Amino acid sequence: MPLNMTKVAYGAQSLAEVHDWFAPDGRHGEGVARLTTRNCPRRHAEMIGGSLFWILKHQLVARSEILGFEEAEGGRTAILISTRLIDVVPCPRRAHQGWRYLEEADAPADLDEGQEGDILPPDVAGELARLGLV
Repeated sequence: MPLNMTKVAYGAQSLAEVHDWFAPDGRHGEGVARLTTRNCPRRHAEMIGGSLFWILKHQLVARSEILGFEEAEGGRTAILISTRLIDVVPCPRRAHQGWRYLEEADAPADLDEGQEGDILPPDVAGELARLGLV
């Protein structure tokens, strides 16, 4: 089972905006997006074929398949992800800097085509995170 990771969708105000990032005319274009990080994950070999789960307003809301890793400018690492974004059942998650590992057992299920998940209001999800309940 591949290992997953989580990352905050920094700057996005809505799930629709995250989807726009990966649209063919959006921020990343078609096929593969490159996200840079300072350090290569130690367990990067286990992550190929896993997913990068996006955190928006204290909830996991979507995922992108991790295709690989490569060197980037300045000694950084590029995480190669698919631009095909898959919505998942919203799941409360604390925001964090950078990325974090996510075991398969803790990953939310995908939403079916056309199905919508109930996203908690940001203040409720934030309060649950503050209390350590997510």
